[in-house]
Amino acid sequence: MSGHGHSHGCCEDEHEPAERGLEYALYQRIDIEKLQCLNETREGDGKLVFKPWDQRTDREKFVESDADEELLFNIPFTGSVKLKGIIIAGEDDESHPAEMRLYKNIPQMSFDDTGREPEQAFRLNRDPLAQLEYPTKIARFSNVNHLSIHISRNFGTESTRVYYIGLRGEYSQAHRHEVTICNYEASANPADHKVDSIIPQTNFIS
Repeated sequence: MSGHGHSHGCCEDEHEPAERGLEYALYQRIDIEKLQCLNETREGDGKLVFKPWDQRTDREKFVESDADEELLFNIPFTGSVKLKGIIIAGEDDESHPAEMRLYKNIPQMSFDDTGREPEQAFRLNRDPLAQLEYPTKIARFSNVNHLSIHISRNFGTESTRVYYIGLRGEYSQAHRHEVTICNYEASANPADHKVDSIIPQTNFIS
């Protein structure tokens, strides 16, 4: 199919794979050492499904649920993310996730916390080839430092298997936020601080 050099470009709405790969590069902005997956069969497997776009159909790396069909991913980012879409791919059978609930900025979330209202929930289709994107309500996901993905059920078997989770969106560094905080603390009690020490910092914030 790719042998015909002139054939691609006929369909305007189809992204070229390389371009989509760039869009799905948010996995590089995950603090992978601190990523948690609750109810995974093997410790650390949950980290394996956040991988490059060109590995999205790779079947070597996956995570499988242990005690029941639920999985809970706690995903810290190294900065602030505006999340625009998610792809989730599993096996083409009953073990594929059937429902996904998204929560933002609840670090160390546990299954006890999943009773609360999610930011957004999706009914999922089987998508072994990672072709379906679920668009988020961007206004609700515009300032995400931590994302939790709760797989609440699958299509009817005891365990759930996930091969790939792709995150699309925009990333910005966290440092300006921190400058704002230390300025706020410094100016909250001027008696404790020499004024000239906080003036240089103030100039950084536009």
